[in-house]
Formats: sequence, structure tokens, C-alpha cells
Amino acid sequence: MEKRDARQILEQKMKETRPQWSRKQPARPKKYKSSMKKVENYVVLDFETTGLRAGNDKIIQIGAVKFIDHERKETMYLMVNPECFISSTITRITGITNKDVENAPTIEEVAHELIAFIGELPIIAHNAPFDMGFLYALEEITPIPEYTVIDTVKLARKAITQTPNHKLTTLTAFLKLEHDAHDALGDCLATAAIYQYCYDRL
Repeated sequence: MEKRDARQILEQKMKETRPQWSRKQPARPKKYKSSMKKVENYVVLDFETTGLRAGNDKIIQIGAVKFIDHERKETMYLMVNPECFISSTITRITGITNKDVENAPTIEEVAHELIAFIGELPIIAHNAPFDMGFLYALEEITPIPEYTVIDTVKLARKAITQTPNHKLTTLTAFLKLEHDAHDALGDCLATAAIYQYCYDRL
């Protein structure tokens, strides 16, 4: 899911339903290590979700692609049954319907597989705090290691200065990449291409 594009639509709906707190809620501690270090072996990760709030909203699609020496080696790509209703807003953004996930495994059934797939490799994600929030929300299901995480938004801000913003769709259009936007695998492949472009220029 391209988080910044979806954010504009979702935040308005969230404002209408968000409860008013009497005091500011403490921020969750960040459990991963951010990095700008160049790596050749990595897993690109992307989630499609029912909303923006990790811990409250649910994962509905997982995309994870393993690269060794920048070459695609393995892919994990599947729907996830969130055991809750997928709104028409999310269906409009992602193309994922309630029918698409009704026979899919739940996150409890696939979380261990995802952690095993990532192994000890660093994670690359576009707007990483979003995906990492949902990943670490799975700690109630399975232990989550302290990953090293590289955010392609931060890299692109340094390497690509010609674009008006650094949304995934803006960058893929600038680089003239094929991009199946708001699909977990499509976003993974686009993120990998952006990472490799930035890698050669930083």
C-alpha cells in the first residue's frame, strides 16, 4: 500500500471517528534500528492493511521479496484474512475485497512464516514506520527481532531531488517504472527498484 497516497483519504475518515483523549498518549518505543548503510542482501517488505493504525487495523496482504546481491531470489506474497470488515475505502485503494480474503489464512497462521522468511536480513520499506508499526504489532503472536531497517523515502530525499514529493507513485513515474500500486508485491518491486537506483547514487 502506498501509505502517503492512502493517508489523505483515510485520515479524513479517521478524524471523524477518532476519540478525543484528555491527555497525550505516550508514543510506542521504536524497536528497530534505522539505517542508511548500503546493503546488497535484504528483504523488501510491504503490507496492505484495513487502515493506518497499527495494533488496531489489520494486515490484509503481505508482500516480501528477498534479494541477494540485488537479485530477486524468493518471494512471499499472500492475502490475509483480517477477521474484520474491509471498508469500501480500502477496497477502492487496494482493490482487495472481503470476498478476496474470506478463505485466506489469518495473521496468526502466517506470522511465524514471515519472520522465518526475513531471517537476519535487513528490511527495506517505503515509509518504513508504517510497515514496521504493523510488523511489531505482531509481537503478541510471535517474537519479532530488532531488525535493521532502511527507509527508501529517506534515501530518495537525498538521491532524487527533481520530484515534488517522494511518494512511491511519484518516484516510479519519475523513474518510468512499471508499478502495480497499492498491491503488496507491486509496491515491493517498486521499492526495490528505487532502493537500487538510490544505492548507485549515494
